[in-house]
Amino acid sequence: MKVSKEEIMHIASLADLTLKENEIEKYIINLQEILNFANIVNRAPIDDIDESVTGIEEKNVFRKDEIKEFDNKQGLLQNAKEVQNGMFKIPKVIN
Repeated sequence: MKVSKEEIMHIASLADLTLKENEIEKYIINLQEILNFANIVNRAPIDDIDESVTGIEEKNVFRKDEIKEFDNKQGLLQNAKEVQNGMFKIPKVIN
């Protein structure tokens, strides 16, 4: 597939890029290579291939949420700037 200078300039305009005259030819070559590779991928034989999202069959393993009492609450809270009702007090972030 041949890419024209006008097409490159149009794409650059859509992307809000300013190309110098000496850069245009490099962009034409790069875009042609990308499009040629896309054509190769599009022509790849896929008739006997099963659909797959990933090659790995593992699934996420999550632990059950459990409430546990922390033994050294005072030791934890000693690093807080402010404590209120036995908890960290943080600045208000929502009006």
